[in-house]
Amino acid sequence: MTELPPLIRDQRKADADHLRLLSIFHFVGAGLAVLGLGFLAIHYLIFHAFLSNPDMWKNQKGGMPPPKEFFAMFKWFYVAFAAWFVMSAVLNVLSGIFIGRRKYRTFSLVVAIINCIHIPLGTVLGVFTIIVLLRPSVLEAYEA
Repeated sequence: MTELPPLIRDQRKADADHLRLLSIFHFVGAGLAVLGLGFLAIHYLIFHAFLSNPDMWKNQKGGMPPPKEFFAMFKWFYVAFAAWFVMSAVLNVLSGIFIGRRKYRTFSLVVAIINCIHIPLGTVLGVFTIIVLLRPSVLEAYEA
């Protein structure tokens, strides 16, 4: 049996494919952030309806804080998470556009580091983005 010669891998084509996939997955990450924002809005509406009904709390025993004061404190969590989801969505959309156009590599690296906080899917996207964008051949594609 004769041995076949090794296949020659075109690194530019592989990099272009990887960058195209990274661009798509950054858009998916932005979509997931918008979906998270939707779930946050639904949670807020349900929680608001639950805590705004004074009849539910008439016979409550114990040292629990009144529902209105509890909900007032909890609103800051909604604001913080909503800001996080909006920021994540905007940054991922911009990064997806920039990766597709081969511009602002440093911006995409920073977004990749931020994405690592979003366990587990954002971590995978962030790590793979960092690995691909740090390749010397990708650096050449960005400089071209």
